[in-house]
Amino acid sequence: MQIQQKPPIHLTYCLNIHPGETWSENFAAIREKAVKVKERVAPDRPFGLGLRLSRRAAESLVDGNRRGDLRKFFDAHGLYVFTINGFPYGQFHGARVKEKVYAPDWRTAERRDYTNLLADILADFLPDGVNGSISTVPVSFKSWIKSESDLKSVVSNLSACAEHLADRNICLALEPEPGCFLETTEETIRFIGEQLHGAVRRHVGVCFDTCHAAVQFEDVAGSLKRYLDAGVRVAKVQLSAAAETVPDVEALKPFCDNVYLHPTKAKKRDRSFQYWNDVPDAVAAVSDRPRIGDQRSPLQTLRIHFHVPLFAGNSTAEELTPEFFSLLKQGSTEHLEIETYTFDILPPELRAARVVDHIVREYEWVLARLQ
Repeated sequence: MQIQQKPPIHLTYCLNIHPGETWSENFAAIREKAVKVKERVAPDRPFGLGLRLSRRAAESLVDGNRRGDLRKFFDAHGLYVFTINGFPYGQFHGARVKEKVYAPDWRTAERRDYTNLLADILADFLPDGVNGSISTVPVSFKSWIKSESDLKSVVSNLSACAEHLADRNICLALEPEPGCFLETTEETIRFIGEQLHGAVRRHVGVCFDTCHAAVQFEDVAGSLKRYLDAGVRVAKVQLSAAAETVPDVEALKPFCDNVYLHPTKAKKRDRSFQYWNDVPDAVAAVSDRPRIGDQRSPLQTLRIHFHVPLFAGNSTAEELTPEFFSLLKQGSTEHLEIETYTFDILPPELRAARVVDHIVREYEWVLARLQ
């Protein structure tokens, strides 16, 4: 929904919180869940949708007539689409995902063609005068980029996608994430500045996920400002929080799961950092440390790339400061998206009983800080 006119800001939640790999499953989530959220959050005004479409679901919308029917449904229910999560190409719920979520990556034609298809779909759904965004993998999983040839393929495919977007009001948004080729704000600014030029930079920017920045122990407001100062287009900000805990095995165990990869980073007492690729690795390391409270332990605070509700405690939500929200209201981005896709694997004490109630509580948290 549009929560500010000048500069324009649109707020949504990412539909990746609802399991579904086919368009029929995605549409059922819109009809049965998103419509109910709208009734409680924005009953009297248009309500924005943040689609998540797998390759399989996107192919179901190739038919322009089918998209036309969907526009009629959206219009009838006061819905509009302005952003798509194009990060997960394949299955995203209910099975082991881990590092497979980054494949195919931007070295491949499959990633380029999938993203171009999403752009075609989004262009048909965008309301007049509203810009669009598509978030995507931050190039690749870090260890998969091994040569200059890999990097050349990445730049070639991103450039081809930018050309596909040239006559559309849509920006592709690389989403820096722990463990990936683009992890930090500085890495992302350097990559865009050194590898992407001219017209490409008009159509390729960033999706700034606040959970990911916080896991890196970056100052969230400061990181957002660095993108703006560097002239990098912030196409979308994902409002999310990472789990934060003391270095204790029992505190870490609830965040172990067999579905997603959860990189974990620890701040040490000497202000240096330690990194683990997944929570079980951190559990193994912490179990070898002195017990919590023992000053001999070098670890101080752990942050886990496990999206927890914005309204929950023991998280990095407090990093979303008044300064950060002030930057948003000043026009640092047009698109805000609440993203807590982990609902089904959250520890029970961190979620509402029903997903609609959970989403509404996150909207209330965000709107209280924006208004």
